[in-house]
Amino acid sequence: MDDMPEDAPKAPDAPLVDAIALLESDHRKVEGLFVQYEASEDDDEKTALAHQICTELKIHTTIEEEIFYPAVEGKIEEDTVDEAYVEHDGAKVLINDIEAGSAGDDYYDAKVKVLSEEIKHHVKEEEMPNQGMFAQARAAGIDLVELGAQLKSRKLELVAEAEVDGLPPAKPTVVNLAPA
Repeated sequence: MDDMPEDAPKAPDAPLVDAIALLESDHRKVEGLFVQYEASEDDDEKTALAHQICTELKIHTTIEEEIFYPAVEGKIEEDTVDEAYVEHDGAKVLINDIEAGSAGDDYYDAKVKVLSEEIKHHVKEEEMPNQGMFAQARAAGIDLVELGAQLKSRKLELVAEAEVDGLPPAKPTVVNLAPA
């Protein structure tokens, strides 16, 4: 079995995953959850969907900030990475506020809507053909399969943590929150 070709199928528990494909899959999942939220008229369902959106986004921002962004820093446009961190922090403020409330609260739907709009903008910038973060990462020759394995491993840890204990509040990385 040592003579298996490189393109031979991998064990089902260890498929190779491209980092960008994994991150784009996360984007599609969250987009779908926002659509479900907007279609719902039930406060309990909306609260549950908003919590799921926030959990998905906390996991996604964590793996990007711990693994993906450091891997691309210095290899793609610096402004692109800097803006991504700031956009994440803006989302984290809303995520924490949304998680502290429920769908019956004043401004709850507006907060989820603004979060959705912020995420759409962020995703567009990451996925923009030719000049977005992902296109720049591909052009830089980064080993996206190795990076994907790291992202997937950390994501699985965070998913398990979320299921057992829940995740802590999202912590802004670069934006300093002024005391109230």
